[in-house]
Order: sequence, then C-alpha cells, then structure tokens
Amino acid sequence: MAAGLVLLRVPRQSWRYVSLADLRQLALGVAVGGLLTIAVVMGLRIDGFPRSVLLIWPLLTLMLLAGSRATWRTLKERPQAQLAGAAAQQPLLVVGTLPEADHALRALKGVAGWQVVGIVAPSAADVGRTLQGVPVLGGAEVLDEVARQHGVTTLLLAGAPGAELRREMLLRSSGLGLNLLTLPTAEEMLGPDAVGRPRSVRLEDLLGRVPVQLDAQGLSQLLTGQTVLVTGAGGSIGSELCRQVARFGVARLVCVDVSEFAVYQLEQQLRQSHPGMAVSYYTANVRELDRLRAIAHRHRPNVVLHAAAYKHVPLMETDNEIEALRTNVLGTLNAATVAGEVGAARFVLISTDKAVNPTNVMGASKRVAEQVVQAVAQTFPATRFIAVRFGNVLGSSGSVVPLFEAQLARGGPLTVTHPDIVRYFMTIPEATQLVLQAGLMGQTGQIFVLDMGEPVKIVELARMMIRLSGKTEADIPIAFTGLRPGEKLFEELLADDETTAPTPHPKLRVAQVAPSQADALGQVEAWLAQAGPSPTPQALRHWLQERVPEYRPQPAVF
Repeated sequence: MAAGLVLLRVPRQSWRYVSLADLRQLALGVAVGGLLTIAVVMGLRIDGFPRSVLLIWPLLTLMLLAGSRATWRTLKERPQAQLAGAAAQQPLLVVGTLPEADHALRALKGVAGWQVVGIVAPSAADVGRTLQGVPVLGGAEVLDEVARQHGVTTLLLAGAPGAELRREMLLRSSGLGLNLLTLPTAEEMLGPDAVGRPRSVRLEDLLGRVPVQLDAQGLSQLLTGQTVLVTGAGGSIGSELCRQVARFGVARLVCVDVSEFAVYQLEQQLRQSHPGMAVSYYTANVRELDRLRAIAHRHRPNVVLHAAAYKHVPLMETDNEIEALRTNVLGTLNAATVAGEVGAARFVLISTDKAVNPTNVMGASKRVAEQVVQAVAQTFPATRFIAVRFGNVLGSSGSVVPLFEAQLARGGPLTVTHPDIVRYFMTIPEATQLVLQAGLMGQTGQIFVLDMGEPVKIVELARMMIRLSGKTEADIPIAFTGLRPGEKLFEELLADDETTAPTPHPKLRVAQVAPSQADALGQVEAWLAQAGPSPTPQALRHWLQERVPEYRPQPAVF
C-alpha cells in the first residue's frame, strides 16, 4: 500500500489545503497500492489468507486517510471562520447559475468583510437548494423581497461578462439602491495593480466581449528582441498598443506623438509598469516627413504601428477638413514610406468602420489612407503593409463613454443624437490585441475587418451608464439632439461591393477590395501640395469623391 501512495506522491499533499483533486489522487494511490498488495499476496500463495481483506483494507485505508485530511482542514479553518465572524461583515447576495456561484463562493473564501447570505439563481429548479452551505433564495423576480429580508445592499454578479442576467440585475438593482460588484478577470488578477477583491461593475462587463485568443508564439517571434515604433502613441489606442507590445519583451519601443502631455503621461505609465524596458519618446508630427524619417532611420524598427489620426467626426466635418486629410492621408503616407525605407517587416495602419461607404470627411480620409498603404506596398515589397478596420472602442478619447461620464458627473442630461443610432463596440485591450494578431497574419495590401459582435443602441448604452451610477432615468434624463454633420445611424464594417474571406482567427476576416490605382501616390501628393492651407469645402469634397466614389456627404437630419 505504501508503495502505491509514494508512487502517486500522496505524502507530499498539504493537509491544510486538501481539495477534491488531492482526494482523487489519494484514491488512485490507494487503488494502486491495493493492486500491488493483491499481486504480492497472490504471488506468494499464502494459504488461508482471507480474500475479503484485499477489498476491505483499501476501503478502510481510503476512509481513514481522507477523513483525517478533511478533519485537519476543518480544524484549521474554524479559527479563521470565527475570526472573520467576529469582524464587521456586510451581507452579500451572489447572482448567477450554480456553477458560477460555486466559483464565486470559492473566490470569496479568502476575502474578509463579506458574509454571503444567499444565492439568486435564474433557474426555478435550483430554488431551495444549498451550495457550500449557502441557500438559493430565489430568482431575479424576487430580488427586492430577498434583499429587504436579509438587509442586503450589495450584489455580486458571478455570471460571465455580457450575460443577460447581468443586465437584468442592473435594471432591477438601480431602483432598489443596491450596489453591484463582480470578481476581477484573470487578466486583471495578473496585472501590475492586481487586487483579488470584488470590484465595481463596469460598462464592459455588461457588453460581453469574449477574450481574444492570441498566437503568443508567433507574436513573440515577431516582437521579442525587436524594435517597434508606434505613432499616435499617446492616444488611447496607441498607448494600449505600447502596453501590449511591451509584454513581449521588445528590445526597444519608440513612441511618437504630437502631444507633449500625452507623451509625458505615457512615459510615466511605462516607467512604472516596465522599468527595465528601453523606450524612446518623441514629440513629433507624422505630417513632417523629414522628422519621421530621421526617427525611423535612427532606430530602424522591425514593426511600425500607425495609430496617429484625427478621428472626431463632427470636428473634422467643418472648418478642419484639410487637417483631417493632412494627418490621416499625408501622415499615413509618410509613416508607410519610412517603414518601407528602413526595411520594416510589418506596417499596420489603424483604420475605422467609418471608411466603409463614408458619409463624412474623416471616414473618407481613412479610406484614402487605406488606398495609400496599398500603393506604398507596391513600392516596398520587402515590407508587409496591412490595414485593420474596427468600430468604436470603449473609453477611447473623444468617444461617447467619456462624454456620458462627464455628463453624469454634472447631473445630466445624457445627450444622444438619435433614438435609433447604433454602434459597434469593443474594449481597448481587445482592439489592440487583434491589431497585433492581424499584423502577424496579414499579407501585404490586405485590409482586415474585426468581428465587432452585435451593434449596441447608444440610447441603451446611456441607460446602462445611468443605472451603473445608481440613478434612474427619472434622476438623469436622456436628451435627443439630432444627428450631427456626417453622422450615420449605423456603421458598416464592409462596403456593399466588398466580400470577405475567413482567416484562421475567428475574429478576423480579410476584406476583398479593389486594388489601389497605380498613380494613387502621385495624385494624392500633388493635390495635397497644391490645395494650400484652406481649400474650399466644395473642392475638397469633390476631390474626395473622385478618390472614394462611394463617399456620399450627408447633411444633418433628425
């Protein structure tokens, strides 16, 4: 018997933290020991040896060893439970299915300050059961009654991000004065500021984006030990690209942004999270070719990620149209050109869903930028030039979420342009990870389209943010202001005359677009050079329509 237990490493188990996995290992060790014992007894042919002992002895051994371990753990946990009971504890309800609640209860065992008084489960068949000694008190429909009976002011949402039960609890809890918590994700647990305690529910927890599966080995081969240059590095997308790239152990990260303050903030963040990484910070404008060329030739990056852009649709629609073209088109041409000149392996343009059938100058300028990248790719065959389109990113600068947060802080109202306006959303880490994955997989000249999931009504987004703040629409109203210049009710990720081809990655598809014209670069450079500092809006839009036939400027409507 002892030989079987030693073979399965049972003596190395920690009795204080014995688990089901340890008990399964114990049972297997006892079984192996019992079989070895049977083999020895049968081999020696001992006369009169009771055969029943060969079955009873392993069972008794298993019961004694398992019981002693369970007893020891119980005795060790009892003082800890008594100490926690003596401390002030808040009553807590766990919301989720039984498997989700089971995971949450295990995670809460090491967290002081909470006393789980019950579980709210969506299945009526589970009501009345107990889980780890905690009763299932009912479903979502009796939340008000259950919370009042047990004096509960806080709910822990145990379901997966985006689960319908989470949204239902948000709508129900805001009118009852209940706080919503959730457990940190695995990525948050592994982060530099990891905290294992429950945290407040955030907007992305309700939208339900599935974590991206990255080809870590392939990205390591592309990035580890290499120099990576990121333009627009101080922006929300650019700074997250820098953080994602830093995880792969690059030899040097070159950060370029026109904003001095944005570069300073990025420097402070990276210095804290990656103190040993070599980083160069430049305040430079991608519209200045010579400056960008000097930076690129100094560091000779292997990968260039071009995130610098003007992206605010209404601002670029009037008075600033030429600025959108000079930054989004000329800046892209400059960045792509220097990437090819220094022999970079990859150049990735961050594009947008607004480049598809554009109705505004910003979207049309990004479509021209895509054409420019495809044209530059013909000049530098050694570099893979790739573009990636995606929709709105939660929390990015200039997006609707920071606007709503500011309006909530002022007490409202939350302004929505139209009751039916919808947008695609993804989180900043998800977007940047898919950009890196597309850069790894892409062939030169390809335009990738990201799986943005289901579109979200902006008015529903506003309602969720109001409820997350603990208010209702009666406290903070929603005001409809009308569509702004160049704004569409919905965004498209593909143009009507485009098709997509699947890729090995489930969240990435390749858009089949018409090839860029051979003289595209010359025409773009010539027009921008002769346009001057302030071309007429009519002339600028006419040129854009020549470059992007599907561009259809639209006036504001409601």
